[in-house]
Amino acid sequence: MRTVLVILFDDVQSLDVTGPVEVFAGAEAGREGSYRILTASLDGAPVRTSSGLTLVPDHALADAPAPHTLLVPGGAGTRHLDPRLTDWLREHGPRAERLVSVCTGAIPLAAAGLLDGRRATTHWAYCDKLARDHPAIDVDPDPIYVRDGRVSTSAGVTSGIDLALALVEEDLGRDAALMVARYLVVFLRRPGNQAQFSAQLAAQTAQREPLREVQQWVTEHPGADLSVESLATRARLSPRHFARAFQAETGMTPGRYVERVRLEHARRLMEDTADGIEEISRTCGYRTPEAMRRAFVKTLGSAPAEYRRRFSPASTR
Repeated sequence: MRTVLVILFDDVQSLDVTGPVEVFAGAEAGREGSYRILTASLDGAPVRTSSGLTLVPDHALADAPAPHTLLVPGGAGTRHLDPRLTDWLREHGPRAERLVSVCTGAIPLAAAGLLDGRRATTHWAYCDKLARDHPAIDVDPDPIYVRDGRVSTSAGVTSGIDLALALVEEDLGRDAALMVARYLVVFLRRPGNQAQFSAQLAAQTAQREPLREVQQWVTEHPGADLSVESLATRARLSPRHFARAFQAETGMTPGRYVERVRLEHARRLMEDTADGIEEISRTCGYRTPEAMRRAFVKTLGSAPAEYRRRFSPASTR
């Protein structure tokens, strides 16, 4: 049995706690004896979450049993933690077989020196700060979670569920993780290297109406001619003016935006349909299946066929 110990503190984000806990509890319900889930606060006192819920811990940290998996959630409370909690993490963190953080739970781990020399992520809004405050950490702002040896860090809120499902899959196999995902009505197929943002969210919304219309048109027509010249014509601007204005207002070049939209659309078709790779590449505007394959490998770390095998529900039937 693997003991999962979840750290509690005032102003913790409730979903950072309950999301992973529900995943491990679901796995335990399906395969009794897999996990023992415990919570602990510094002094064993109840804590109030950032949303106003009160959580009652099982233990004070000093009395908590040694965990297999030590999980640190995030929330506003990570910005003003009691130094005693940092000291406890510094002493006990290295003894856990697995260290896990959800959202800004990476901040306490970093303060305790447990992320030094490792690749890690956190909520997108705090990645720059984490990198600035802890230069010894290789902070990657893009993925929804990062696994570096025995240390796993995840991005904002719901990504803790994705990471917990990945850990259950590692411990108990894909069928067990799929059972939990189905019960919780969540996707099992979000890979850790999936971006925290969709293409539309990653880019800022343009202020000018013609540019906003172009953004929307791109997302609805990924297979169309999406060259700068074509999009500029649609926006009724010169190509040079359009490219400059688009980047200024959205934070990325038109080409980069188109790349993200096409890859996101292709990924969804690979997950949700049985369409062939050649058909999908054509639908999404790739000139050849090889062009789509290169885009998948560059961004997602696997070729389309492998991606479908790993993340399409149909592949598990």
